[in-house]
Amino acid sequence: MRALEIRRKVTTEIFMAAMKKGKFGITYSTNLANRLSGFIDHVMIKAAALKKLPAFEHSTFNVRAKLVIDDSNVVPLIRWLKHNNLSYPKIAKLICMSKGNLDSIRKLVEWLKTVHVKGEFIGATLLNSGDDILQRSLEELDELVDYLESNGVKMDWMGYVISRCPKLLSYSMEEVKMRLEFYFNMSMSVNDFGTMVFDYPGVLGQFTLEVMNEKVNYLKEFGLSTEEVGKLLAFRPQLMGCSIEERWKPLVKYLYYLGVSRDGMRRMLTIKPMVFCFNVETTIAPKVQFFRDLGVQDEAIGDMLVKFPPLLTYSLHKKIRPVVIFLMTKAGVSEKEIGKVIALAPELLGCNICKRLEVSVKYYLSLGIRHRQLGQMIADFPKLLRYKVHLLYPKYRYLRRTMVRPLEDVIEFPSYSLEERIIPRHEIMVENRVNFKLRFMLACTDEEFNQRVADKVERRRRFESGLVDDDLANSQTA
Repeated sequence: MRALEIRRKVTTEIFMAAMKKGKFGITYSTNLANRLSGFIDHVMIKAAALKKLPAFEHSTFNVRAKLVIDDSNVVPLIRWLKHNNLSYPKIAKLICMSKGNLDSIRKLVEWLKTVHVKGEFIGATLLNSGDDILQRSLEELDELVDYLESNGVKMDWMGYVISRCPKLLSYSMEEVKMRLEFYFNMSMSVNDFGTMVFDYPGVLGQFTLEVMNEKVNYLKEFGLSTEEVGKLLAFRPQLMGCSIEERWKPLVKYLYYLGVSRDGMRRMLTIKPMVFCFNVETTIAPKVQFFRDLGVQDEAIGDMLVKFPPLLTYSLHKKIRPVVIFLMTKAGVSEKEIGKVIALAPELLGCNICKRLEVSVKYYLSLGIRHRQLGQMIADFPKLLRYKVHLLYPKYRYLRRTMVRPLEDVIEFPSYSLEERIIPRHEIMVENRVNFKLRFMLACTDEEFNQRVADKVERRRRFESGLVDDDLANSQTA
């Protein structure tokens, strides 16, 4: 054992001398040599074996070890790998993985470049693709890449996919085909599969087939069909990277206590599947608590989340809180009404303050509406701030100039079409010399509106003919 240690130390010194000759610094060479115990042993064994050859029968061990190191071209290989942005720990691990076949490293690095793996990811890709990657033939790897390309993964994406999921290179063709069939059996198209793998390469090689089946079956428990789960994964493949026990079950339990039913969870999952990738404690619970502090009840919070699932994707400090502060300060909503406004129109929290909310508020104030009055209007009809000004102005002008209605009535008509409902019904009212409040004029079907007009015309006819007085007298006598 002592002799063996001496030989290993001598071999290391010979390797260090070769590194110095290759113009590597002493610190770099020392750090690298300390991680190359496997390669040092390989050189030592090869040098000992050379003594059996007649040409080296009388040569010293130092000569033979130096010859083995020079013939392996390890120093030029190290410089080449360093030029390709590989750190010395990665270089050392690759050399030890090669088991003396250093040419396999250079060939595999060149192959990775042909499939568009970028230089800074080459080392990590080689090290994370499995211990046997250097023993695989390039023909096998070409076959794997061709198969992926024929199933929707574009060649321009291949380097990105392989560098993010290097374990894929260690799979046999049978294993790769089974994984592709898993997604195609959910009626996923080739194009959807390709974009899914590009968005989240881990769906193809990061999980076992057993785990993948468990996650698909869990998603089906929300009432989704196999085809719907396929579309869901194609749109948001990051779901496959979420743990059932650590991520999904705590979220489902939390939503259940907020009063969200299974159908509501299904709606949230289909509209904004990214919600099911969030951590309950760090991302969702603080937002729910903020809504509680505003006075929104838990049941109303659950309804808000079902109605507008993207709400949970917004930043509490950068998006939600600033909008609430704007509504209470600039838009005139009182502290008592703010919870009601958020509960009725959670979509407001997704509006841009500068481009949408502030523009709307300035427009309404320019009409002569007082600040406090505007806040009450928003509390009664929170969607008022979501209407675009250029669409609202023609309605306002028609309301004030043609229909001669008071300013407060502006809140009752923003959602109705000017050309298809407001103008035609107003013309009918003018023709028949009748008048209604806006909510009776607009918030009804054409049949109901025509019946109201007919009833009012009939009442006026009876009044003008004196029948109303007779009926009143008869009723008083009775």
